[in-house]
Amino acid sequence: QAQLVESGGGLVQAGGSLRLSCAASGRTFNNYVMGWFRQAPGKEREFVSAITWSGGTRYYADSLKGRFTISRDNAKNTVYLQMDSLKPEDTARYYCAAGFYSPYTDYTKRGYDYWGQGTQVTVSS
Repeated sequence: QAQLVESGGGLVQAGGSLRLSCAASGRTFNNYVMGWFRQAPGKEREFVSAITWSGGTRYYADSLKGRFTISRDNAKNTVYLQMDSLKPEDTARYYCAAGFYSPYTDYTKRGYDYWGQGTQVTVSS
């Protein structure tokens, strides 16, 4: 019954910023990892970032670290992805995902059970 709803996508020029939101509902996510993925047409889905709901431990794709920042507001049951210095190659549909935490799982690759419908981010030159 978990539901994840992304918002905040849109069209921006290169160098601009967006903040994506993922509103989580339907269950308690205290023991979950919340992740962001993206997928462009003709491309494989790729990991962007993740955060543990309880401890706030953050993970980033190496290529994006420094430009993207993940955070969460537990009181609002919301996870954010702040995207700065956007590039045309960042154009993709961005998805929020949730998975039950395990120390043996690589959450840059797998481990997510719930997915939102995504929000489109388009960066123009």
